[in-house]
Amino acid sequence: MGHAGDKRAVGVKGVLHRADGWQQRHRPTAFPVAVVKKFGDDRGGSLAALFAYYAFLSIFPLLLLLVTVLAFFVDRNPTLQRQILDSALRDFPIVGDEISSNIHSLQATGLGLLIGLLLLVWGSLGLAQQGQFTMAQVWSIPEDERPGYVARLGRSLGLLAILAGGVAASTMLTAIAPSRGTAGAIASIAGSFVVNLAMFALAFRVLTPGSVPFRHLRPGAVIAGTGWTVLQTLGGLLIANQLRHSSQVYGLFGVVLGLVSFLALAGTILVYAAEVNVVRARHLWPRSIAQTPLVPADRAVFTDLAKEQERVPEQRVDVSYDDR
Repeated sequence: MGHAGDKRAVGVKGVLHRADGWQQRHRPTAFPVAVVKKFGDDRGGSLAALFAYYAFLSIFPLLLLLVTVLAFFVDRNPTLQRQILDSALRDFPIVGDEISSNIHSLQATGLGLLIGLLLLVWGSLGLAQQGQFTMAQVWSIPEDERPGYVARLGRSLGLLAILAGGVAASTMLTAIAPSRGTAGAIASIAGSFVVNLAMFALAFRVLTPGSVPFRHLRPGAVIAGTGWTVLQTLGGLLIANQLRHSSQVYGLFGVVLGLVSFLALAGTILVYAAEVNVVRARHLWPRSIAQTPLVPADRAVFTDLAKEQERVPEQRVDVSYDDR
């Protein structure tokens, strides 16, 4: 029995190695495998979960900030207020209606309003900080080469400006696009796609350390913009057919669960898009599925992961491999 088990193990191992060799020799399989491997090496699932967590905590301060600013600057144009708010909530098709009916502007004036706005800005920066951390992780930027606190704060404020610009652009497109029929739906999706591409291109540049050239960020921005547009569209279809009825059963829990699930999926798309940039820019494929023997791309990734732990300029991490 022991010899039979050993033979089966050897046979399975041989099949795995042959399959591994085949995928390494063909780019249509080698590149996606390398992206998935890099996602696992960077603990991409945890990065996506953290993105969902901070996005969940940041959404309500951001929306409250938006409603308060609208009430202050366009208080005499309720129609414009509603158009801008609807454009922002369209990014969250699963729970947009519920949020819209429960979000109200700050009622303070003068100094109280200023303090409230500053607190809202501060509370909404978690998403931007997590985005910067995610980009630094996937690019394996050593700790001592990452932007300092002041630079990260500036980048975070830059991301808020990008988000505001995206909402403004969406509102303008909604105003000029046909409002009914198939033509209106197509125009709305196409407009959202263009805005999303521009928004993610700018966001990737702001969130990624400056040592990474912008040309290496474009493919991931296209993937993220496309994925976000698809997610918006399918999310709207989902709530139209299912979640409107289930929310009556599950109440507030259903709303929260829907939002967290939506954000977790969005975070996963974002991290995978960033991983595509890294694998493509650093030519980190093909990767080995069987792990042994390590191929050059495996060693490059593991070396980067080790050197990422350099905390201060005086520290150096040297990596060697035992080829026996």
